[in-house]
Amino acid sequence: MTAPTRPEAGARPDRAAPPVRGAARPLVVSGALAASAVTAIGLVILTPLVVVGWIAAPHSGLGLVGVVRTATCLWLAANHVEITLSGAGRIGMLPLGLVLIPGALLWRAGRWVVRSGQMTRLRDLGYASLALAVPYAALCGALALASRSRLAAPSLPDAVIAGFLLALCAGGLGGARALAPWRELFQLMPPRTRSVVLGTAGSLAVLTAGGALLAAGSLAAHLGEYRAMDAALAPGLVGGALLVLVQLAYVPNAVGWAICYSLGPGFAFGTSTVVAPTGAALGPLPLFPMLAALPTGTGGIPAWVSACVLALPYLAGVVGGILVARAAPTPAAEIAPLWGFACGVVTGCVIGVLATFSGGPLGSGRLAAVGPSGWQAAVVAVLEIGVSAAVATGVANWLRVRRDPELAAARALRVAPPARPAMTPATGDGHQIYLDPWAGQEEAPEDRPPLGPAMLP
Repeated sequence: MTAPTRPEAGARPDRAAPPVRGAARPLVVSGALAASAVTAIGLVILTPLVVVGWIAAPHSGLGLVGVVRTATCLWLAANHVEITLSGAGRIGMLPLGLVLIPGALLWRAGRWVVRSGQMTRLRDLGYASLALAVPYAALCGALALASRSRLAAPSLPDAVIAGFLLALCAGGLGGARALAPWRELFQLMPPRTRSVVLGTAGSLAVLTAGGALLAAGSLAAHLGEYRAMDAALAPGLVGGALLVLVQLAYVPNAVGWAICYSLGPGFAFGTSTVVAPTGAALGPLPLFPMLAALPTGTGGIPAWVSACVLALPYLAGVVGGILVARAAPTPAAEIAPLWGFACGVVTGCVIGVLATFSGGPLGSGRLAAVGPSGWQAAVVAVLEIGVSAAVATGVANWLRVRRDPELAAARALRVAPPARPAMTPATGDGHQIYLDPWAGQEEAPEDRPPLGPAMLP
């Protein structure tokens, strides 16, 4: 019996041998622990902000129990859960910036679930995402029931559905990143799917950059109105800091509205209102400084600015189409525009989802309809971005085929396939040569009928 060997000096015991798979924690337990940790950390982050606001505004009449309930409602609002306020109605236009808090925590939780489960296969990622999403949705539902009071009542169906979808998406992406780097995961996709994803990412990047510039430019042009609203509120030092945080949380909403504005349909801020490149018709607005960036009237925007704004979706489609053609060129020139249009369809669906979640009701009165229409934004984005992406993909693919000898040869074979060997007799040196149709067989069949007039019916 040999004695056990001692580890060498400087060796790390944790890397001496691969981990034992049987020692991994059960997936259900890991998912429940991760969901509980995300919920607890989120409440710990938001509760101090509510306490600061409670101290700055002691006339609110809230006790410590009310502070905890308010922090819970704020956490549910960060998960995009609609809340009904007593005397005000439904509040559904929630800041998308707050979604980054639970999204980042769920991202980390998804990575931890995959690593603690010692998963190495991509097909196990779905089970890890469900193990995190199901208990997290249950916790969100429990918080929606526990935080109800006579002042605020979060929606239970929204809490369960929004919590499940957010945990499934953010946790799934975090778990995928734990398996392998993005480049390796990207290479696992089929070439056509990879090209559509790359083109969609390019189109969304152009739209996001253009929407951010449009929103920032409009706010800079109305900086005087912004300062007047801020001075009218007189929030003070603490209140001003909280007001700045709230406005920063609404920046993704503003970018989404600017994108829908560039598409053409625009958005509404109240019933019977519209804000579009062709003009704006608005009613009384809440005293919120960020709303000073909304354009008013029909002559407030120069014509060249409107032309640049309306050209933004087409530019996004051209960029996406070029990326599709570069990622997966095809010798079939007639099929390439279809993949460009598919890029526009996926981009339009993403824009429709963003438009839907960036708006919502702000009460039961005139502000019951705030934000862009999701289905209108999706349809217009598909038409504008899809058509421009299809044209750009077709042109870019044609140029790529002309420059690439291999693609050009494949294109030539596809357009004009080689002719079959001639069956007519060929003459040479006074002899006639015929092609035997049974020449490729090992031996001629015995029952082959003789050639000649006997074969005729």
